[in-house]
Amino acid sequence: MSQAQPTPPTLVLGATGKTGRRVAERLAARRVPVRLGSRYAETPFDWDQPNTWAPVLQDVGSVYVTYQPDLAIPGAAETVGDFAAQAADIGVNRLVLLSGRGEEGAQQGEKAVQSVGVDTTIVRSAFFFQNFSESFLLDGVLSGAIVLPAGDVAEPFVDADDIADVAVAALTEDGHAGQVYEVTGPRLLTFGDTAMEISRATGHEVTYVSLTPDEYAAAALAEGVPEDTVDMLVELFAEVLDGHNAYLTDGIQRALGRPPRDFSLYAQDTAATGVWSASTT
Repeated sequence: MSQAQPTPPTLVLGATGKTGRRVAERLAARRVPVRLGSRYAETPFDWDQPNTWAPVLQDVGSVYVTYQPDLAIPGAAETVGDFAAQAADIGVNRLVLLSGRGEEGAQQGEKAVQSVGVDTTIVRSAFFFQNFSESFLLDGVLSGAIVLPAGDVAEPFVDADDIADVAVAALTEDGHAGQVYEVTGPRLLTFGDTAMEISRATGHEVTYVSLTPDEYAAAALAEGVPEDTVDMLVELFAEVLDGHNAYLTDGIQRALGRPPRDFSLYAQDTAATGVWSASTT
């Protein structure tokens, strides 16, 4: 009697990032072999060094693909497409790509990955809840003022845990190939609304301050943020937060058979961890 073949590992790119870390943890909990894709992994991976791609792809069955700093930046579609083509040539049979809603450049990246002939699932995401606790908005929460060039546009913020659940389902279950899951939270919120939710959860006042793009850029540069990063953020906010993304979708319901998590629950749970405990009083 022949022995069962071992399950090939799943490569998780951005394995230390907000969604990649969660995807890797969930796969490991399911006893799915995981290979971590990052500059500091045992076998390093770097988007800017294509010679690092083939080593991490060897013997891999599926890949969770996240591109840094953003799939919408110039050149990203070509790079991701080249990676997907190499994965297909090596024998990878399933790709799950994290993309962004309403970003033309990101959709070019989606097409590049879909074109290589491997079963592909697109997870097209709204802004993460966790940007307020694990990323560039945390300092604003801690200082008591979230400062952005976003006006009063509403956004259907989504939980990174929900995104990870969708990605893991697509990586490990049948029926998701060819799907585009546009994932949002259950309601539209302005940044002012999120500030009020965080204030309510923490007991400390957090406000939202809206700046013009020029004002935001000048303030960020004065704080030492690199110019290329400032330019990327200003362009991203201008493209994504112009109102065309201010609608809800059913991607999480379709993928998981349950509704998405609400921002208020995220705020309560995050406040309880103490990560916002340095907020101004």
